[in-house]
Amino acid sequence: MDMRDAVVYAIGDVHGCLDELRALEGKIQLDAQRFRGRKIIIMLGDYIDRGPHSRRVIDHLMAPPPKGFQRICLVGNHEVALLLYLDGHLSRETWLGYGGRETLFSYGVDPDRLISLYGSSEQADARIREAIPASHVDFLRTLPAMVCSDQFVFVHAGIRPGIALEAQDEGDLLNIREEFFQAAHRLDRWVVHGHTIVDAPTLDGRRLDIDTGAFQTGRLTALRIVGRYGRLLSSQD
Repeated sequence: MDMRDAVVYAIGDVHGCLDELRALEGKIQLDAQRFRGRKIIIMLGDYIDRGPHSRRVIDHLMAPPPKGFQRICLVGNHEVALLLYLDGHLSRETWLGYGGRETLFSYGVDPDRLISLYGSSEQADARIREAIPASHVDFLRTLPAMVCSDQFVFVHAGIRPGIALEAQDEGDLLNIREEFFQAAHRLDRWVVHGHTIVDAPTLDGRRLDIDTGAFQTGRLTALRIVGRYGRLLSSQD
């Protein structure tokens, strides 16, 4: 990705928090007025589960971005978990415990009532699949796991040290923690990520974690990058 002459806003894990996302986008639009050139929003994944409005968040991200902006949506581990369940590679119980319960409610499905009606039968899974629009599933399947420039990497969880970016495993990009954290001071590019909740945006070596747990705190965080310089914005500022 070419970031020359561009202002980039990376946004952390949304997890169904549509109000916070809209508030943050409004602040981004105001902030961006001072800059010329291209304006890019990069979403770092985990749009669903845990918070109350997963369906509406996906609708929002599928709609056109704010006027004058390009928007890039990356995939997170929670989107992959939903797809694994829908494809029959993850059990319903595991997915519901992972945050899928809140996602189902956002699609108008009460999982407890569904299970009381159908038990653990395939009928319950069929009703769930019917409730999630094919357009949403198709959108989630198209999301890339990482975007890079010559100085920055944007990814959901992090990267595996010592592995070329083009050879990274998607499982690492969406789930890695400790090995990535331990290599933070040896990275050759700045890595902007979410996935691991922090009380405040955390700069450690060349990694910057901006997942401030919006579904718990009501605080969704963005990082604005112009050249090599950054500034933080919050839905609560």
